[in-house]
Amino acid sequence: MTTLLRSLTVVLTLTAFTRAADYFPPPDSKGGWRTATGAKEVREKAGLDLQRLEDAFKICENTTPNGGLLVVRHGWLVFEKYFGRASRNANPDMASTGKAFTSIACGIMLKEFHDKIPQGLDTKVFTEKYLPEAFPLDDPRKADITLGQLLSMSAGTWGEGQTPSGTVNGGKPQPLAPKPGQNIRDLDMSSIRVPLWTAPGAGYSYSSPSPHIASIVLRHITGMELQDYIRKKLGDPMGWESWGYCLHRGDYDMPHANGAGSIAVHATDALRFGWCLAHDGKWNNQQLVPPDYIALCKKVTKYNPHSPFSLQFEHNERGQILGAARDAFYKTGAGGFCIYVVPSLDLVIYKLGGKDNQYDHALTGLPQTEQKHDRDGWEPKPRTAFDEGSQNGDSTWRVLEMVCGAVRD
Repeated sequence: MTTLLRSLTVVLTLTAFTRAADYFPPPDSKGGWRTATGAKEVREKAGLDLQRLEDAFKICENTTPNGGLLVVRHGWLVFEKYFGRASRNANPDMASTGKAFTSIACGIMLKEFHDKIPQGLDTKVFTEKYLPEAFPLDDPRKADITLGQLLSMSAGTWGEGQTPSGTVNGGKPQPLAPKPGQNIRDLDMSSIRVPLWTAPGAGYSYSSPSPHIASIVLRHITGMELQDYIRKKLGDPMGWESWGYCLHRGDYDMPHANGAGSIAVHATDALRFGWCLAHDGKWNNQQLVPPDYIALCKKVTKYNPHSPFSLQFEHNERGQILGAARDAFYKTGAGGFCIYVVPSLDLVIYKLGGKDNQYDHALTGLPQTEQKHDRDGWEPKPRTAFDEGSQNGDSTWRVLEMVCGAVRD
């Protein structure tokens, strides 16, 4: 009898995991994600400690004025909470989190249009075929920039931020003097003309012009705007609802989506994107994303040996995030946004953030749910290395560690 029970348990366990692997949620308007609530059900269905998820949510609350936390494991939405202006159906400017969508669109493009770009990520794209508007080149070294380098921030384009820096082979970051970056009113050419701080491939520097240049290449190869290609290849098959890009900036409407970010999707649709990546690019019976491309997103590649950043995703292959699985990969965005994917744990996390202006309805022109304004103007308290919920001042890492640490299989 004991042997029989054990065999039955194994069969039931395998069946449960098979169902999780085969499960893909319908659009929210047709029922959406299956949910588990309460500590007991969350533990039984998803193998997670609910209190640990609550603790991770507190870190989100203490670090951004608006935001939320959503967690899916084994196909069960087990945690979903918001604060401030955030909500399930909000369409905030997700900032650089959008770079992940650009990258995955490029991965799809490389397979669908292989005949047009047969060298794939090794293709040198500053040519009249792929970037005719770049000619004449303002720097002859740009002729050596590959698509893989653009998508891994190793093309040599100047870094950004108040204190931009470049890293070579994991060494100490080198400070870079600020240089002009993207100009929203001339997005394509301002990105193409950003100067180089080093030769292509010789170092890593976080530089938003690079993924936008990649999106221009996609535009030329596919004959479609970035947002239209994403809609056709990802949004429609997964059932995303009411989403877009932040194309409206004051009195100016951008003619093209910024490949460097500013996508705006519902929170549960951000989870769908992550769930697809966690399952090797599959959605129902369709292979939406090439699995070999996803495999490159979560490890060190030849395109960027300098930093744990590959094809627009940060990854943990080197184990720098001690409490997270080595195959975790994620993309952050200004204001505290982050999509995390942990395939080995069958886990997807979406952390919302955002300043008040990132929830401005005018950015997308999309209808938004009524917002709460109880945290408008809120600022986090200064943190130290000893604050609860802080690891090197980085709540992004800490949330990933805590959710991974909630696994109780």
